[in-house]
Amino acid sequence: MVELKMNNDIIIFEKTNVAKTIVKNKVIDFLFLTILRGVLNRMSEKILIVDDQYGIRILLNEVFQKEGYKTFQAANGVQAIDIVQKHSPDLVLLDMKIPGMDGIEILKRLKKINQDIRVIIMTAYGELDMIQEAKDLGAITHFAKPFDIDELREAVRANIPLKSE
Repeated sequence: MVELKMNNDIIIFEKTNVAKTIVKNKVIDFLFLTILRGVLNRMSEKILIVDDQYGIRILLNEVFQKEGYKTFQAANGVQAIDIVQKHSPDLVLLDMKIPGMDGIEILKRLKKINQDIRVIIMTAYGELDMIQEAKDLGAITHFAKPFDIDELREAVRANIPLKSE
């Protein structure tokens, strides 16, 4: 059993997936707590968003923070490498067309730091050679821009398993 205290409320999680909370001596039900538990479980799951386009970084940051993930942003390869070394994200969303160090070089360097890091690449249509090279280097999948945010969200969920309690 795990107890989490928030203000004066106590939330109790049991390994049997039965969750109860006592809020001013009232028991609140399973549905609300199941949602809360999902958010709390994902708080330690970290996503790094690497894109030189500010608008895309902000959009993805907002989407995945609302999902409950901890997010980091990098506008270039140097920032991405620094974040990976300091924070060990579980997954990287990596744009392939970045000025300076391109996505392939960033991917190679990330894999040197952590061979098991999960990387989803984002690229424009028609870059088949780059997509194949990235997959050969260990990228798990790719999304062509403009991408469907719901499909990207599902790919992230599928590739970052929930932490066990």
